[in-house]
Amino acid sequence: AIILVHWLLTVWGCMNYMLPLSYAWGNFSVLAVGIWAIVQRDSLDAITMFLTGLLLTVLTDIIHISIFYPSHDFLSDAKRFSIGMAIFSLLLKPVSCYLVYRMYLERGGE
Repeated sequence: AIILVHWLLTVWGCMNYMLPLSYAWGNFSVLAVGIWAIVQRDSLDAITMFLTGLLLTVLTDIIHISIFYPSHDFLSDAKRFSIGMAIFSLLLKPVSCYLVYRMYLERGGE
């Protein structure tokens, strides 16, 4: 569910090409590692990399949104929706990090 929600919000956040390609590459790469963590349920490395990637994308999302946020004159409804979904994804990432951390502990992490 975490991967599906963040995938959908990232797709919606990338709709208007307002954010650079590094936003899409970073988020989709972390989601790919998340799929790896789902497939290999016994791998502690996969869930650790997924958690680390989520934490790093929190920082990079803040930087992307703050740098590339358009001025009020250039905000159409589609751009407003797109940036809103990127911000919503950013706001959900701490909750996702907590849930992934719980999975990390269940797999035997310390």
